[in-house]
Amino acid sequence: MIDYLYRLANLCRKEFLAVLKDPANRVILIAPVILQTLLFGYGATFDLNDVPYAVLDQSRGELSMRLLARLDGTGRFHRVATLHSPARIADLIDAGDALLVLHFAADFDSRLSSRGSAPLQVLLDGRNSTTAGNAAEQIREVVANFNATLPGVASPPVTLETRAWFNPNLETRWNILPGLIASLSMIQVMMLAALSVAREREQGTFDQLLVTPVSPSQIMIGKALPAIVIGLLQSALVMLISIHWFDVPMAGAWPALAVGLLVFTVAVVGVGLSISALSANMQQAMLYTFVLLVPLVLLSGLATPVRNMPEAFQIATHANPLRFAIDLVRRVYLEGAPLEQVWRDFIPMVCVAALTLPLAAWLFRNRLA
Repeated sequence: MIDYLYRLANLCRKEFLAVLKDPANRVILIAPVILQTLLFGYGATFDLNDVPYAVLDQSRGELSMRLLARLDGTGRFHRVATLHSPARIADLIDAGDALLVLHFAADFDSRLSSRGSAPLQVLLDGRNSTTAGNAAEQIREVVANFNATLPGVASPPVTLETRAWFNPNLETRWNILPGLIASLSMIQVMMLAALSVAREREQGTFDQLLVTPVSPSQIMIGKALPAIVIGLLQSALVMLISIHWFDVPMAGAWPALAVGLLVFTVAVVGVGLSISALSANMQQAMLYTFVLLVPLVLLSGLATPVRNMPEAFQIATHANPLRFAIDLVRRVYLEGAPLEQVWRDFIPMVCVAALTLPLAAWLFRNRLA
């Protein structure tokens, strides 16, 4: 065992030196992460197409029903639940089943009829700040149109009382930056893993590596571990920028976040090593990686909510580990969710790792044969 670990440590050291010996590589591993974090933190925006919402109507009057009918008639809001108790509000929003909850008080209709005004409470899921803000604005438009149909009064008949959970000010970067903790590291980790074996073949050092007293499994592990370490360090760098530069507070515990990122990085390395085992040279590895990265990022939920995608694409995202890594990071970072509340996100990532790592090992041995 000591001899095995010694050889594995030497392989890891060799891989670190191969990646870090060139000053340009050291810049590439750090500068793009910082620049892209700043770019997304300051410039990214979202559009809104689909809003699942729930209703707690304690009034059960004609006016509240008319207002809900107007909301359902917009085509962008669809009701996922009709609640009978405020106790269920937290469960719906925490699980991500509803982006917002409308709460009509028991005296809504009576106050609106007698006094000419009544409050309507809107509870928003602030983890997706831009979507929540756009949804609140559209609700204001629906309420304004509803007010126009009521008998004329001096003040607006219905007033909104809005409160956003997990993101009180609905700042876009509170949604973007936690997602970057996983997505930015994935890009370079997959590239490093994909180029690891292809670089050896192209430089002519792969045959020299094979005559050393190390097994193919040791070679694969030795190339995987440095990429995993670099990916975790890049994720930590993005997290530090989010906390200390953009002042996005972290509500959860970092061990839970670290465990999720570790599982995700292992899955990404498995994909990258599979690409590397298939590629004959670095050009092929880079081409395969870029072809795969684009759909992975687009179908991850980073830029657009997964629920707004066509149904076929939503099914396809279950094979995308980035989708579940972003959901896990946002829930732990913004919501403060413990591991027992995000365990479902681990299942697809573990499945991808369990599929790609043995596949990479099989392809590696097959290419050697």
